[in-house]
Amino acid sequence: MILDGAKQRFGFGCMRLPMKGDHVDLKEFSRMVDKFIESGFNYFDTAHGYIRGESEKAIKKCLTSRYPRSAYLLTDKLTEPYFKKQEDILPFIKSQLEATGVDYFDYYLMHAQNSRNYEHFKKCHAYETAFELKKQGFIRHVGISFHDTAEVLEQILSDYPEIEVVQIQFNYLDYESPSVQSHKLYDICKRHNKPIIVMEPVKGGSLVNLPDAGKKVFDNLGGGSYASYALRFALHFPQIAMVLSGMSDLPQMEDNVLSTKDAEPLTDEEMIAIGEVRDIINGVSAIPCTKCRYCVEQNHCPMNIPIPEIFSLYNTKRAFNDWNADFYYGNLGFGNKGKASMCIKCGKCEKACPQHLTIRDYLVLCAKEFE
Repeated sequence: MILDGAKQRFGFGCMRLPMKGDHVDLKEFSRMVDKFIESGFNYFDTAHGYIRGESEKAIKKCLTSRYPRSAYLLTDKLTEPYFKKQEDILPFIKSQLEATGVDYFDYYLMHAQNSRNYEHFKKCHAYETAFELKKQGFIRHVGISFHDTAEVLEQILSDYPEIEVVQIQFNYLDYESPSVQSHKLYDICKRHNKPIIVMEPVKGGSLVNLPDAGKKVFDNLGGGSYASYALRFALHFPQIAMVLSGMSDLPQMEDNVLSTKDAEPLTDEEMIAIGEVRDIINGVSAIPCTKCRYCVEQNHCPMNIPIPEIFSLYNTKRAFNDWNADFYYGNLGFGNKGKASMCIKCGKCEKACPQHLTIRDYLVLCAKEFE
């Protein structure tokens, strides 16, 4: 299975682009775009909130203004904070078209659907608006990106059978996760005959930065990067039409392209190795954060606590016994940011978290560890 118009089943997720300070490194991103297209790939994914709005603008400067429209597929999304009522939706989508420099989106997704924000989308007739915009030519295909339980996905697909594609988090660590439920979500999409787009196949880089014991398992196979096994795991499933990777430098791009271009299915030996690595990671990882940054974007944290960075340091110290984690915690620059201990327990971060993490409890653990 492959998405309509896609040349390969691997796509460029534009949430973690190369950065130069606080801004996208446009020169490096252009080089990555060129490499991606030259290698026979053409699917790009963005959203208005990615990198504080810079992702869409960078796509215009590095992709859409440099290549003919037929050379690429572009996906964008409708995100809850950017519309209050139905009348807001069309102007917002037109602003996204202008920001990215295109006349239409190949795929347009209702973003980060869950039981809470789904009610807002329904109340504002967001799905109906998207279907109408498809008829008008602003959108070619309508879909959803999803972060919730299998029951909620079943409800949405039953309510709106016109949905054409579903984007879910899917990787070998979350495949049987009771919170992410990747396996159950996959089965529902298959039953409804919906092609799947995969996000977080490398789990925010966690499946590259493996514990030593996990690295040894893959090293013994004698080939392929750690990321390649994660990407090929996702590509192994026939209902999956596209696997996205958020690449932030050219070497990552080159490795991902090599791993996915006409990728061979995983062998039985490789699947067994992946299971072993999964067990190893589950034995040492403390906080299953993907660093998507939803918890700190849109002013979700009133204390400006750098939650993903703190969790990453905590996991690093726990998994790799890295004493540098304490040093880097002090380097986070708490002049304009809150320490873990400054959490006021408001819960805004947890409502925004697609992993449904108990962030407030984890911050208590981090404060205890580092402070």
